[in-house]
Amino acid sequence: MWTDGACKGNPGVGGWGALLRSGPHERELFGGEPATTNNRMELTAVIEGLGALKRRSAVRLHVDSTYVMQGIQTWIAGWKRNGWRTSAKAPVKNVDLWRALDAAVAEHEVTWTWVKGHAGDPGNERADALANRGVEQVRSGTAR
Repeated sequence: MWTDGACKGNPGVGGWGALLRSGPHERELFGGEPATTNNRMELTAVIEGLGALKRRSAVRLHVDSTYVMQGIQTWIAGWKRNGWRTSAKAPVKNVDLWRALDAAVAEHEVTWTWVKGHAGDPGNERADALANRGVEQVRSGTAR
């Protein structure tokens, strides 16, 4: 699975995309929001991608967001231990999405892989294009 988020202005109109691949089968997902941030769209892409899986799966998840990678692999344990507060005792930003991501990841066996964005990774490029389709869908008023 490859996921990506996009935001035109930050905050601004945002989109998310997910490319799911299993053998020869592929599924593309995308959507967007009229007023959001890039970080929210990055998180939403992963949540929506994992949520589309019909049964517990082993997933190699490719993301280009260091925010998502550090959050899920390093920061989230401390946030949960501290009642969803940062080490500075401030509320965690995007806590609604971090909680949803935590629940989605628990349903699967996820291996996280960071890829450099806009660097030619075919799956990442397709996820980026899907996220931009989400932005355009919102802009055109055809969002689902």
